[in-house]
Amino acid sequence: MLNLHPRENPSFNIIRFSHNPTMSLFSDRSPASDATICFTEEQEALVVKSWNSMKKNSGELGLKFFLKIFEIAPSAQKLFSFLKDSKVPLEKNPKLKSHAMAVFVMTCESAVQLRKAGKVTVRDSTLKKLGGVHYKSGVVDEHYEVTKFALLETMKEAVPEMWSPEMKNAWGQAYDQLVAAIKSEMKPSS
Repeated sequence: MLNLHPRENPSFNIIRFSHNPTMSLFSDRSPASDATICFTEEQEALVVKSWNSMKKNSGELGLKFFLKIFEIAPSAQKLFSFLKDSKVPLEKNPKLKSHAMAVFVMTCESAVQLRKAGKVTVRDSTLKKLGGVHYKSGVVDEHYEVTKFALLETMKEAVPEMWSPEMKNAWGQAYDQLVAAIKSEMKPSS
């Protein structure tokens, strides 16, 4: 079990207080259930511009993203079956590299298409699989918060010259929409 409670894990406080403390990363209302998602042209432009810049380094950035997650919450490694008995250092693990790149690309591609589609665009079978795997692994809101923090920090380091509060908010909103869609599929497999 991950120790992600802010009072018990000082590293988590960085995440808890790095945004407006009066706002929750997750609302009571699931955006996945909304008919359409409000993602502005400006937000879309920021996401597209930064993704176009990051795309060529998606393998390297995906790995940095996951290494950042494990730096914040080392016990998160236990959530990944391919890491449980591995003696290969994380930064050299081919399964982690492959998984990290796939997750990073899927997250970014989903964000780029958010406004045009008006919803999270990940193949239904993939969304159902993601929901099932996350449910089975015991993923909770705190895991998503750590992941969001690591994702935004990775992107900020990847495109420092174009990073801004508006870009952070655009990526944050896109990430929250993807999480809501995954959470809507988090149920026991039938």
